[in-house]
Parts: sequence; structure tokens; C-alpha cells
Amino acid sequence: MTNTAVIVDAIRSPMAKGKPPRDGKPGGALSSLHPVELLGQVMRQLIDRNSIDPAIVDDVITGCVSQVGEQSGPIGRWAWLAAGLPESVPSVTVHRACGSSQQAADFAAQAIIAGVHDIIVASGIESMSRIPMLTARIGQDPWGQSVAERYAPGLVPQGVSAELIAARRSISRQDLDEFSTLSHANAAKTNLGAEIVPVALPDGTIVSIDETIRPQTTVHGLAGLKPSFETPEMSARFPEIGEWKVTPGNSSQLADGASALLIMSEAKAQALGLRPRARFHAFALAGDDPITMLTGPIPATEQVLARSGLTIDQIDHYEVNEAFAPVPLAWAKHFGADPARLNPRGGAIALGHPLGGSGGRLLTTALHGLEATGGRYALVTMCEAGGMANATIIERL
Repeated sequence: MTNTAVIVDAIRSPMAKGKPPRDGKPGGALSSLHPVELLGQVMRQLIDRNSIDPAIVDDVITGCVSQVGEQSGPIGRWAWLAAGLPESVPSVTVHRACGSSQQAADFAAQAIIAGVHDIIVASGIESMSRIPMLTARIGQDPWGQSVAERYAPGLVPQGVSAELIAARRSISRQDLDEFSTLSHANAAKTNLGAEIVPVALPDGTIVSIDETIRPQTTVHGLAGLKPSFETPEMSARFPEIGEWKVTPGNSSQLADGASALLIMSEAKAQALGLRPRARFHAFALAGDDPITMLTGPIPATEQVLARSGLTIDQIDHYEVNEAFAPVPLAWAKHFGADPARLNPRGGAIALGHPLGGSGGRLLTTALHGLEATGGRYALVTMCEAGGMANATIIERL
């Protein structure tokens, strides 16, 4: 008999700007909190609000991208112990770039479906104010000679990949800025409180709302921002780009944040008297060209739809990570997806993208979105460095 993997609960911290204190200026709202403490608080609340004995958790799977400094080692293990939870529960850290905590949740569900485990906490963390993006790469060559030769004259920053997608898919600067303005508007008009748990800072301050949303954002205001990735070298290499369009306003915000999901077999949830809120319906992974890099959600979605037997029109809620605005726009254009179902509660342009914490955040937002609207299916997909992508379909119960 096949085991069914269900989500009993899914929560996240508030999203805070991923900037450190500098030159006497304050940092983001969560910048004073060690990432272990941030994730530990979210884990503790996940356990407490479901009134389960934490000793019966089989494993803690944690996504984290910059596994260096304060985020080095088994950060899920340290967070679990920091929360005062039992030493008997193990943990493992997962790195699938920006999809790390979505992969953590998928691995958790797959272990339950396989009958290996009954209860797993899947989580994710990134403190970008304390561990800036690419910290682990400073002064290092992450590719090696063979990859460099295969993709000569070289791989490119993700922002250049986003520019290539916009150029090749005929997505205009106006399109990007309109979509980004809508991301902030959707986040601002949505009551996100049900998916957020409060976080206490070392000085006792409680942070309970997202810091990143800018409801005053306008297309006119975004139009005044300069492109971030245009250089003479890249312009010469990719003349097809023409007008460069990707700016800080139509890209995801650097952020601090954590997420956690309580995943178990449906039988175990029933035995514990817990209500399953959704089940995992289908999974897929894809690899794509590492130059355009961010197009992976398209083949990943094609695979997950084929495996599920569903069509795009049967999906009620799409969460396509807003790493850069061209990514969800190209995805929607490819599938003819209903724009009203695409990131309807706001995405990473408004909420921020705390790398290792984002996959769990997207799953959390998708679940709460289904519950708020009465929808049945949600699809979550995430572009990832190196041209990879995850896609997951959940079904509300």
C-alpha cells in the first residue's frame, strides 16, 4: 500500500531586508539575530502549535545555500538544539541552490511515501544580512577548468541570464515593471498573518510582519531605475539583449527569513489526531542550459504536469519564484497560464528571497493561498543556479 505524505502545518518567519548594519545605519529587521536562532524559533513554534512530542520526529531536513560562517555545518541540527528540542532527533542540510528548502520538503515527502519515515520537519534558512550572497565563493573557482571550457567564454551572472530570457521571449521593460508593481500590490492587499510566526530579537523586540513590502511602488517609479547587469563585456557578448531591462526594482530582494513544514504520513497524522491540510501530489526536477540558467521551471513544470495527469488550467494557484521578473513572465507565457493565479499573494520581488528559506516559503504561501480561496491544487516551482529547477504539486485536503 502506498503511503500518502501530507502537510500538517507550514509556517515562516517574517521576511526582512537582507542588509547588515553599516556606517551607523540600521540593518534589516532580523539582522541582529543569528541564523541558528532564527530557524530555531520557527522550528519551536512549529512543534508547539501542533502539540506533538518532538522526540517522535524522525529527521529534520534543512535547506541552506551559503553554508559558510554562521551557516556552516549542520545548521538544522544546531537550530533544533537551540530551540531546546531533543538531542535524539538527527538532521541533514540540503543544497540545491535556491530550491534547497523545496527540495528538503520533497525529500521529506518522498521518504514518507517510501515508508522509511513517519514524521519529518522540512525547513529552510538564509540570513543574507549576516552571510551575504556568494560569501562561500569569494576568491574561489566553483566551476573548474572543464566546465569553463565547455561554456567558454564563461558562465554569466544570473541577472544576465534574466536579460537573455527577456530578450528571447520578447518581454519588455514595461512588462517587467508592471509585474513587479503587482507583486508589491498583491502582497500589500493580502493578509499574510496566518502563514507568519513572530520572531524575538536579542533585545526582546518582536518582529511579526514582513519588512520588505512596498505598497507605494509604481510603474513610473520603477521606470527610473537603471539596469543592474549591463557591462561593455556582456553587451558585446550578447548583442541580442539590446535594451537592458533588469533592475533592482524588478528583481527579488535580498532577505533574511526561515520556513518550516511539518510533514508526515496520513496514517500517522490520523493516529496523532492531527488534521492533514494538503497532500503531496507530484514531484519533478529538471536541468537546463546554465547560461540562460533560470528557464528550468519550464521543463520542470512540463514534467510535473505529465506525472500528475493534470493540465495547467486545473492548477488553482501557481507559485513561480520571482528571482527576476522575466522568470515567472516567461513561464506564464510558455504555458498560457492565468495571470490571476500567478503569485497572487505577492512573490519574492515584494517579499524577498532568502535563498535557502524560499522553497519552504513558497510552499507555505501556496498552502495558505489554497485555503483562503478554496482551491484544490497548487504548483510550486523554483529556478536554481546552474540551470536547475524543482516543481511540486500539492493538493488541499
